[in-house]
Amino acid sequence: MKTVIIDDNLPSIDILAEKLKRFDDINLVGTATNGDIGLRLVREIVPELVFLDIELPDMTGVEFLEQINELLRDKCQVVVYTGHPQYMLPAFRNKAFDYLMKPIDDKELEQIIMRAIADKNTQAALPGSNETGRQNEENKLLFYTNSIDFRLVHTRDIGLFQYNHDSRVWEVVIAGRQTPIKLRRNVNNETLLTIDERFIQVSQKYVININYLVEVNDNVCRFYPPFDKIDYVKVGRLFRKKLIERFYSL
Repeated sequence: MKTVIIDDNLPSIDILAEKLKRFDDINLVGTATNGDIGLRLVREIVPELVFLDIELPDMTGVEFLEQINELLRDKCQVVVYTGHPQYMLPAFRNKAFDYLMKPIDDKELEQIIMRAIADKNTQAALPGSNETGRQNEENKLLFYTNSIDFRLVHTRDIGLFQYNHDSRVWEVVIAGRQTPIKLRRNVNNETLLTIDERFIQVSQKYVININYLVEVNDNVCRFYPPFDKIDYVKVGRLFRKKLIERFYSL
């Protein structure tokens, strides 16, 4: 992935650049020390991934995000990295892909990189990825990972929802996270189906993102990456006809 770093602190650029060398899929093609140079660099290179400091000498990272969204739309992913947590919500509201705190934690950086690569591969693999495969992808949902912590998730990163009978709650399975996130007890299947038209119920236990569905083989759903390892979602008899009709309408 063509990658650009925009940060007015040269030591910070050097630290991140060195860390990025560990990833074979990341190709650092340019750096900038202010927003204006960064915007010119982005126009020229059209990177797939940008690491953006939130406090630049000539503009804020949020202002940069507003301009880059007009320039590139959905052609690149912007990771805001900063030592200031208070900008998290404004960054996500302006379509930041992720938020990385300084000093950079290597494990967190790796998770973000893997998710960015997975997102790129997924969009390349999805049929009609420039059209229906990206429909409503600006939508984000706020999921609480425990009683106080939360995570903002793009609807496009959701593979499926599954009902946990032991906990008696629905869970969401998302790209880049090994374990599902448990949802609040007042969330039911009807609530999930109203989130986005790409979500369709295939059994009493599962609601899938149909944009990731490759086929149904022996009554088991098979998915595009990054959900291609999931092999336990079976289609219920009462839901099969509606699923087939929806699948062929894509």
